[in-house]
Amino acid sequence: MQYRRVGDSGMKVSVVALGGWINYGEDKVARDEAHRVVERAYERGINYFDLADIYGQGEAERQMGLILKQFPRHTLVIASKAFWPMSADVNDRGLSRKHLFESVEKSLQRLGTDYIDLYFCHRFDPETPVEETVRAMDDLVHQGKILYWGTSEWSAEQIAEAYDLCDKYGYYKPKAEQPQYSMLYREPVESDVLPVVQSRGIGLVAWSPLAMGMLTGKYDQGVPEDSRFAREEWAKERYLNAANAERVRRLKPIADSLGVTRAQLALAWALRNENVSSVIIGATRAEQVDENVGAAEVTLTDDVLAAIEDVLGDLPLPQS
Repeated sequence: MQYRRVGDSGMKVSVVALGGWINYGEDKVARDEAHRVVERAYERGINYFDLADIYGQGEAERQMGLILKQFPRHTLVIASKAFWPMSADVNDRGLSRKHLFESVEKSLQRLGTDYIDLYFCHRFDPETPVEETVRAMDDLVHQGKILYWGTSEWSAEQIAEAYDLCDKYGYYKPKAEQPQYSMLYREPVESDVLPVVQSRGIGLVAWSPLAMGMLTGKYDQGVPEDSRFAREEWAKERYLNAANAERVRRLKPIADSLGVTRAQLALAWALRNENVSSVIIGATRAEQVDENVGAAEVTLTDDVLAAIEDVLGDLPLPQS
């Protein structure tokens, strides 16, 4: 396993992280298999485990927390997030000081830990002043309940505003942004977000680096009955089209020439940029962890990157 700093902070995370969005808290994966996945991830050097309160309405944090308790706390980097509604209550959502303070306490209880290493604002909140949000995050750091904080799916302008406010008032600055980023979903990260985070010492942790599984090649022959695209129409509509299917098929000879799988190639491609601190995988089987972790050892030469770029071509902007 390789490790990188989160932005210009001193904390290091495994370049491959295990996420809990699609796999934990809603019986999507049997509990015994989920246990094996987490244990295998830890055994293979993954130290970064990415969660959010909204995943399974808190059950993902609870389930993952129970498994992680067997490992020394100092060897783990646990991330969580807040923003999405957790109940029908008018204040149980967003990035207000009230909601952030209450959300942290609930996440700590579910995770069974005294602190969260990396706490994300899960989306931008247009109803809360940015200054209120960044001051709340600064206070949570001072209280020792979170160590670092970041943003997720914020625009370049929103990230810059938050950072600049912290710089102005001496608050703890955001150290990470978590965008969707993959071979098939490159914008607005490459054109807008990267220049802003590079100049401010903010690292990227990419979610869905395999494009919801599209880049693994599992959809070369259509949509298997037990696949994610069969369960989630929105994911299928975003990624499964003739152009993407052809791109993924044309990536296979490149991966074969390197002796790697297309999943490993896609993860290594996302990690080609040193500003990407980690890529978050959503393994449902221990064997998938083994395969994905292999991407940490893959080095892509300039010739290989050029060949990949020829395959990807000019991609249209993603449609949310």
